[in-house]
Amino acid sequence: MESNHFLSVVIPAKDEQENISRLIAEIYYVLSNYDHFEVVIVDDGSSDCTLRTAAATAHDLGCPIQVVRHATSVGQSMALQTGIRQARGDLIITMDGDGQNDPSDIPLLLDRASAHQGQDFCIAGYRRNRKDTAWKRFQSRVANRVRAALLHDGVPDTGCGLKLFPKTTFLKLPWFNHGHRFIPALVRGIGGEIDVVEVNHRNRLQGNSKYNAWNRGWAGLLDLAGVMWLLHRTRVAQIAELPETEPG
Repeated sequence: MESNHFLSVVIPAKDEQENISRLIAEIYYVLSNYDHFEVVIVDDGSSDCTLRTAAATAHDLGCPIQVVRHATSVGQSMALQTGIRQARGDLIITMDGDGQNDPSDIPLLLDRASAHQGQDFCIAGYRRNRKDTAWKRFQSRVANRVRAALLHDGVPDTGCGLKLFPKTTFLKLPWFNHGHRFIPALVRGIGGEIDVVEVNHRNRLQGNSKYNAWNRGWAGLLDLAGVMWLLHRTRVAQIAELPETEPG
């Protein structure tokens, strides 16, 4: 796999010591023939050895890595922002730190991204066959239907952590807590293109989810209202070509 792009895989992680080593190893093996890549781990105030485990695993593999630690937890969206700003790559892939996203899907996103060169875009993963509890799937199904009906972002599964977009695109977006759930809508709001790729979803092997009905549901309604207002107020300027003038 060859590319002129530098790829940064950005992973926010909190208390994922038991999952992070396997995830880094899988990413390394998928991208080992890629010309330029790095893994960026943002430890969002973990109480375990997530960061130390990640650094040791990458060292043993010879995997290029950056590690950043928040002194206290500020949430997944802020951890993503930290990692993307720190990233050296011009293309960003985001993944959850729990290992449920499958690194073997990364080439699918990269192949699809090749059709979107020189523009703002987001390639979003779609977990058609989710490996979550029935209650969690129900919550997500309702939330996705409400969001899609109101935002028209063209994405059936905005909660999937596996996404690809240019770093320059992300830096144009307004950002806020829980903003990671609205990346496709925000990218479309600045005139970018959205593409969807069906991806694998795996069982969480260790640890517990950081989300519950409150931070996934009720708080999300407030965020949705805010994003609707933001998109309504967003304007994208189109630069017109100047007419040619004769000298003199």
